[in-house]
Amino acid sequence: MTKYRALPVVTEYWKPGENYLNGILDAVEKRVANGDLVVVSEKALSTARGNIIDESSTSPSYNAKLISRLWMRIAWGYFLGVLCRLGPRLRQRLREYPLEAGSRHKQLALKQAGLLQALMWGSEGGIDGSNMPFSYVSLPLNKPYAVAALIHRQIWLKLKKKVFVIIVDTDKTYAFRNFFFTPHPKPMKGIHSLGGVTAYLVGRLFKFRKRPTPLAVAGGRLQAKEALKIANIADRARGPGSGATVWDMAARFNVATTGISWNMLSEVKHKPIVIVRKARKTPSH
Repeated sequence: MTKYRALPVVTEYWKPGENYLNGILDAVEKRVANGDLVVVSEKALSTARGNIIDESSTSPSYNAKLISRLWMRIAWGYFLGVLCRLGPRLRQRLREYPLEAGSRHKQLALKQAGLLQALMWGSEGGIDGSNMPFSYVSLPLNKPYAVAALIHRQIWLKLKKKVFVIIVDTDKTYAFRNFFFTPHPKPMKGIHSLGGVTAYLVGRLFKFRKRPTPLAVAGGRLQAKEALKIANIADRARGPGSGATVWDMAARFNVATTGISWNMLSEVKHKPIVIVRKARKTPSH
């Protein structure tokens, strides 16, 4: 079994319009070696590429309001939250799910990803508000393989290093033997997207092994099983940034969930890149 070690790389917070390619090159230039796996956060890439939406301008429908009031507060806050073994603090937050902002969020999820994704308690269709300011949320990358290939090409052209580039999202992939499935709408080849809340409920109820979801690989062939292992190693090394959820983020800064600014996020250590390297074998005596 191949063993790896991880080196998280601290960078500035990538705002919309950021030259993330230069940011990646500058960050890894003196650290990366041939054969390394450069794991990059989808959230950071989406933000830098301006793939974000301000939910404050969204008008919620009746269905979105119904999902916020009944499904989120009651179904998730009580029954599903217990069945899926969500923590007591998270369940309490779901019981107090914000109706106004929450309805706008659910409306965006319905429009962008459909009903089965909107019924998730968070990260619906890869839409995520954690590590985002005000009422902004990031959307999933439309073409993650093209973005991974672009990063890989720049590392080769500018640094002359042969590496793998893997784009990863924190949304979980569940494993049933050698069958891998996830709520995320666009996982890498070999991982199946099974319709939002359905995949989440099955994975949590049956206690299947869960790991962050690799979305794309560039630089060579990598099986889903190995990519999942690497994604998990990178996620543990990276940590939650400003918070694992929007509530954790708001609690950290002691403000409302929509009161977080770009400057606040810039004060936090961000690790959008993790270099994962095969551990050297120690000689046997």
